[in-house]
Amino acid sequence: MRPLLRCALLDDFQGIATEVADWSALAGQVETVPFHEHFTDEDSLVAALADFEIVVTLRERVPFPGSVLARLPRLRLLIASGMRNTVIDYTAAERHGVTVCGTASSSTPPVELTWALLLGLARGLTVEYGSLRTGGPWQSTVGADLHGRRLGLLGLGKIGTQVARIGRAFGMEVTAWSRHLTRDRTDEVGVTLAPSLDDLLTTSDFVSVHLVLGDRTRNLLGAAELARLKPTAYLINTSRAAIVDQDALLAALHAGRIAGAALDVFDIEPLPAGHPLRTAPRLLATPHLGYVSRANYATYYGQAVENIRAYLAGAPLRRLP
Repeated sequence: MRPLLRCALLDDFQGIATEVADWSALAGQVETVPFHEHFTDEDSLVAALADFEIVVTLRERVPFPGSVLARLPRLRLLIASGMRNTVIDYTAAERHGVTVCGTASSSTPPVELTWALLLGLARGLTVEYGSLRTGGPWQSTVGADLHGRRLGLLGLGKIGTQVARIGRAFGMEVTAWSRHLTRDRTDEVGVTLAPSLDDLLTTSDFVSVHLVLGDRTRNLLGAAELARLKPTAYLINTSRAAIVDQDALLAALHAGRIAGAALDVFDIEPLPAGHPLRTAPRLLATPHLGYVSRANYATYYGQAVENIRAYLAGAPLRRLP
């Protein structure tokens, strides 16, 4: 009898990977093994995956550089959620005979979480909830209004466009900027094209980041840029952590130079215990929940099953890059 191939499901924190998709199509061929803990270093990752031919990984949380791929001689199929992944060495994967495939990307949940964070900041929800639960002061904050305020968007792609439309529904004035954004595009969405990054930062009451991470966007918002924000402004980043200089943001929050910030993405994930962002003032932070929804997981893992079946049939689907 042919031995089962082993498939590792990485970072299955909620224990949901085998529930939201039908893995029975692989019965008799593949054994799935969920890992509920995160591997923080290459040695522990390699040790855990040494006996696996297939690995399913979420987003860009676990890097697969050449140094890791070289130490996993049994690995033949690596599946990442989404169709863009910057932490996989594709050249090394090809050299070591590893096929890399993706799945459809998340849709609305990042937009929904952006607005959950923005509204939570504006109305001081975490502060007021904590005070109510612990018997603290009744009404200790004064909320920031959305209607008539300016929402500045860094990036007007698929997610930025949806965020813009919701902002307009709240009666906000919406502006957008990115290096190659055109007036035709902003007119199409019904928002204003900011003439420069500086203009967007100095005039916005809320700034939300929706850019792709690259050489030109890494540390786009550093100390000088954050200093251009109004002291009453709020910053929201549900895109990529490295677009905002983490140390500069921490300094701005501790100094009270901005009213607050909300983050769903971090330079290190999961965020280590004792990390200064865990206790920073004026910060609303969530553990990268933008894509964490039942519908998204059903898509990710359902298509992972499809990818495995296709690979076993000799016709891989959704190959990356």
